[in-house]
Amino acid sequence: MAFAIPMLLLLLFGWVLTLDVNILETVVYDQDRSQRSRELLERFEASHYFHVRTRALGWEEVERALDSGRAQVGLVIPRNFARDLERGLVVPIQAMVDASDSNTATIALAYIDTITTRYSAQVALQIAGSSGPPPAAVDVRLRVWYNPDLESKDFVVPGLVAVIMTVIGGLLSSLTVAREWERGTMEQLIATPIRVSELIVGKLAPYVAIGMLDVLLAVAGGTLIFGVPLRGSFWLLLGFSLLFLLGAVGLGLLISARSRTQLMASQLAMVATLLPSFMLSGFASPIENMPEALQIVSYAVPARYFVTALKGIFLKGIGLRMLWPEALFLAGFAAVVIALTMRAFRKRLD
Repeated sequence: MAFAIPMLLLLLFGWVLTLDVNILETVVYDQDRSQRSRELLERFEASHYFHVRTRALGWEEVERALDSGRAQVGLVIPRNFARDLERGLVVPIQAMVDASDSNTATIALAYIDTITTRYSAQVALQIAGSSGPPPAAVDVRLRVWYNPDLESKDFVVPGLVAVIMTVIGGLLSSLTVAREWERGTMEQLIATPIRVSELIVGKLAPYVAIGMLDVLLAVAGGTLIFGVPLRGSFWLLLGFSLLFLLGAVGLGLLISARSRTQLMASQLAMVATLLPSFMLSGFASPIENMPEALQIVSYAVPARYFVTALKGIFLKGIGLRMLWPEALFLAGFAAVVIALTMRAFRKRLD
């Protein structure tokens, strides 16, 4: 562990923790569908920063893509775009950016402004037919969604809630059974008539209760001290927190059941819970900009789904209709981990 953990930290921080924005999932609503509008969209795709995931047929699709997190940028080109350009008019287009990650949004706004400015200059020069300074042809109307002031605390605080829950649920609970072995009290537990399910509940309940109390404190601190908006359902937030805590505490107990020392249990828990929650959840760096192999690994990290749910509830105000895949994964993960923990305990108790 003395050699493996530093190397793991080096590799994770080197590969994952980056402020560069190389891929922006984009939804496009092209109402004109002309040669001019296609030229503009080709500019975005050719930049290699914008990945056009969806070509929407209406406003609802654009909003749904941004609300669900499937897209970070929405581009809307109005009707008669090409006709108005040929008339020499200044034509507005709309660009919407998901600012639940303010760093990504700031960089995306700069990319959009650069591409549209260059395109506008080229089109104006073609239409005017002059080598002099051309007038503007395209006026991009930028709208920043969910975090209009681009406050970093608005996306940091929800992510920190997930990290705090991981510390409470995974790291602390990983010491419980290992402590019994070190103190020599495991034999007494084996000799008692309690069932495995009762023992698991007894180990789970305190950390889940402490974790839920910490959720309340974190939400109160985030909203009252830092001014982070809570636009969604408070009860839905508590429901997601409970599902995540059950899985995190269950995983900590599973690690503890397989370890005979608290030192080994804490090290394994850090590698299995805290580091993935911090590095592979989308909290420290956008998942879309990670290496493809790590993007695949992140699908197995519960904190990825919890961070998505927290940002959706805090900043977007969306409900279970949008977040049901995250809820389903967290519930399934908790059920599987608790079942494996009960099996591990049964082997010990037998």
